[in-house]
Amino acid sequence: MALTNCPSCNKKISDKAKTCSHCGFAVGDASAEDLLRKKSLNKFKQQHSIQNQSMLAMLMFVSGFGFMYWGGAQPGDLQHTLAIACSVLGFVWYVVNRIRLIFIKRAD
Repeated sequence: MALTNCPSCNKKISDKAKTCSHCGFAVGDASAEDLLRKKSLNKFKQQHSIQNQSMLAMLMFVSGFGFMYWGGAQPGDLQHTLAIACSVLGFVWYVVNRIRLIFIKRAD
Protein backbone atom coordinates (compact mmCIF):
# COMPACT_ATOMS: atom_id res chain seq x y z
CA MET A 1 0.00 0.00 0.00
CA ALA A 2 1.54 3.27 -1.14
CA LEU A 3 0.48 6.81 -0.42
CA THR A 4 -0.33 9.16 -3.27
CA ASN A 5 -1.65 12.70 -3.46
CA CYS A 6 -5.36 13.26 -4.03
CA PRO A 7 -5.90 15.16 -7.31
CA SER A 8 -8.53 17.31 -5.66
CA CYS A 9 -7.17 18.35 -2.25
CA ASN A 10 -3.53 17.25 -2.67
CA LYS A 11 -3.51 15.38 0.65
CA LYS A 12 -2.02 11.91 1.11
CA ILE A 13 -4.35 8.96 0.47
CA SER A 14 -3.89 5.26 -0.17
CA ASP A 15 -3.42 4.19 -3.77
CA LYS A 16 -6.08 1.51 -3.15
CA ALA A 17 -8.75 4.00 -1.96
CA LYS A 18 -11.80 4.52 -4.16
CA THR A 19 -12.55 7.95 -2.67
CA CYS A 20 -10.49 10.52 -0.84
CA SER A 21 -11.17 10.44 2.90
CA HIS A 22 -10.49 14.19 3.15
CA CYS A 23 -12.58 15.71 0.35
CA GLY A 24 -14.66 12.81 -1.01
CA PHE A 25 -13.25 12.94 -4.57
CA ALA A 26 -13.96 9.65 -6.39
CA VAL A 27 -10.41 8.71 -7.34
CA GLY A 28 -11.31 5.20 -8.46
CA ASP A 29 -14.04 6.35 -10.86
CA ALA A 30 -12.14 9.36 -12.25
CA SER A 31 -10.95 9.23 -15.83
CA ALA A 32 -7.73 10.80 -17.07
CA GLU A 33 -9.79 13.73 -18.35
CA ASP A 34 -11.37 14.24 -14.91
CA LEU A 35 -7.96 14.23 -13.25
CA LEU A 36 -6.58 16.72 -15.77
CA ARG A 37 -9.60 18.98 -15.33
CA LYS A 38 -9.25 18.86 -11.52
CA LYS A 39 -5.53 19.67 -11.77
CA SER A 40 -6.31 22.60 -14.07
CA LEU A 41 -8.97 23.89 -11.68
CA ASN A 42 -6.58 23.69 -8.71
CA LYS A 43 -3.92 25.61 -10.68
CA PHE A 44 -6.49 28.27 -11.60
CA LYS A 45 -7.54 28.64 -7.96
CA GLN A 46 -3.93 28.99 -6.85
CA GLN A 47 -3.24 31.64 -9.50
CA HIS A 48 -6.40 33.50 -8.54
CA SER A 49 -5.38 33.49 -4.88
CA ILE A 50 -1.93 34.87 -5.69
CA GLN A 51 -3.45 37.56 -7.93
CA ASN A 52 -5.74 38.61 -5.07
CA GLN A 53 -2.74 38.83 -2.79
CA SER A 54 -0.96 40.93 -5.41
CA MET A 55 -3.88 43.34 -5.46
CA LEU A 56 -3.79 43.64 -1.66
CA ALA A 57 -0.04 44.23 -1.78
CA MET A 58 -0.50 46.98 -4.39
CA LEU A 59 -3.23 48.59 -2.28
CA MET A 60 -0.93 48.46 0.75
CA PHE A 61 1.89 50.08 -1.23
CA VAL A 62 -0.29 52.87 -2.62
CA SER A 63 -1.98 53.61 0.71
CA GLY A 64 1.36 53.77 2.53
CA PHE A 65 2.83 55.97 -0.18
CA GLY A 66 -0.21 58.26 -0.17
CA PHE A 67 -0.26 58.56 3.60
CA MET A 68 3.45 59.30 3.63
CA TYR A 69 3.08 62.31 1.31
CA TRP A 70 -0.47 63.53 1.91
CA GLY A 71 -1.11 62.36 5.49
CA GLY A 72 0.49 65.37 7.13
CA ALA A 73 3.13 63.36 8.99
CA GLN A 74 6.60 64.87 9.23
CA PRO A 75 9.72 62.81 8.51
CA GLY A 76 10.89 61.19 11.72
CA ASP A 77 7.38 60.82 13.16
CA LEU A 78 6.02 57.38 13.97
CA GLN A 79 3.23 57.78 11.40
CA HIS A 80 5.73 58.66 8.67
CA THR A 81 7.90 55.66 9.57
CA LEU A 82 4.87 53.34 9.54
CA ALA A 83 3.81 54.70 6.15
CA ILE A 84 7.27 53.99 4.73
CA ALA A 85 7.24 50.50 6.23
CA CYS A 86 3.79 49.86 4.77
CA SER A 87 4.95 50.99 1.32
CA VAL A 88 8.10 48.88 1.40
CA LEU A 89 6.28 45.82 2.71
CA GLY A 90 3.54 46.19 0.07
CA PHE A 91 6.11 46.53 -2.72
CA VAL A 92 8.13 43.50 -1.59
CA TRP A 93 4.96 41.43 -1.18
CA TYR A 94 3.85 42.40 -4.70
CA VAL A 95 7.21 41.42 -6.24
CA VAL A 96 7.24 38.08 -4.39
CA ASN A 97 3.72 37.28 -5.62
CA ARG A 98 4.67 38.12 -9.20
CA ILE A 99 7.66 35.77 -8.98
CA ARG A 100 5.39 33.05 -7.54
CA LEU A 101 3.05 33.48 -10.52
CA ILE A 102 5.95 33.10 -12.96
CA PHE A 103 7.00 29.84 -11.30
CA ILE A 104 3.44 28.49 -11.38
CA LYS A 105 3.07 29.29 -15.08
CA ARG A 106 6.40 27.64 -15.88
CA ALA A 107 5.49 24.49 -13.96
CA ASP A 108 3.51 23.09 -16.90
